[in-house]
Parts: sequence; structure tokens; C-alpha cells
Amino acid sequence: MHVKPYLYFNGRTDEALKFYRQALGAEVLFSMRFGDSPDKSSIRPGTEDKIMHATFRIGDSEIMASDGICDENVPATFAGISLTVYAANIDHAEQLFAALGDGGHVQMPMTETFFSPRFGMVADRFGVSWMVLVEQPPEG
Repeated sequence: MHVKPYLYFNGRTDEALKFYRQALGAEVLFSMRFGDSPDKSSIRPGTEDKIMHATFRIGDSEIMASDGICDENVPATFAGISLTVYAANIDHAEQLFAALGDGGHVQMPMTETFFSPRFGMVADRFGVSWMVLVEQPPEG
């Protein structure tokens, strides 16, 4: 079984995919615009060039995305959820945190914790909350 997050960027998916390519090395696996849909009856005027569905990969994880209702005047909200990205080491964690935080908002600065040599929380420029950490090696 797999669980994949589906993020609705409300008209900003193209921008988000570009950002995640730069910040996290994301790879877009699939992208379909509303105008390419075989069901033309469901396309709202002015949304033809918006993303109906996209799948992108970050590391080994796949995330799906859409422009959803395509109303750029209504901000996308991502309350009550965070995506977690595991970094290879402290330097990598700092780089990822800085890249995700570009244009975003730091929720908890990067610091050492009892569960990780480096951990921080940041909401990116789209409002998606990220936890960045270095996985602590098991004791034993």
C-alpha cells in the first residue's frame, strides 16, 4: 500500500513545480493541462492552460498536484499537514531548509534536537509546511 499526498495549488502548480525542481531536485513524471482533457465539458473558461493533474518525484517519494479550482484569488491552504524531508547530513539539511524557506516563513529554525542532529520547520512560498531533518542513526 502507498499513500501519496495530493497538493492543490489553486492556479500556481506550474510555479510550484518549478520551485520544487530548483529547491529539492524534483522530477515531474506526468503533467496534464485542463485543455488536454478528453472531457471538454468539465473545462472552465480560462483554465485550459492550468494543470489538471501532475505527479512529481522528490527522492523516492511521489507527490501529486493540481491547480484545482484555478482561482488565483483564493489562496491554497495546507493546514494541519507537513511534509517531511530527510537530509543526508547537516549541510544537506541546511541547504534544503534554506531553499524551501526562500520566499516562505520559518516556523522553527534549524537546531539540534534529541531526535536529530538538525531539525527545522518551514512553510514554503506556497504555504506547504515542511519538516527538514537528518535521521539520527539508531543507537546500539
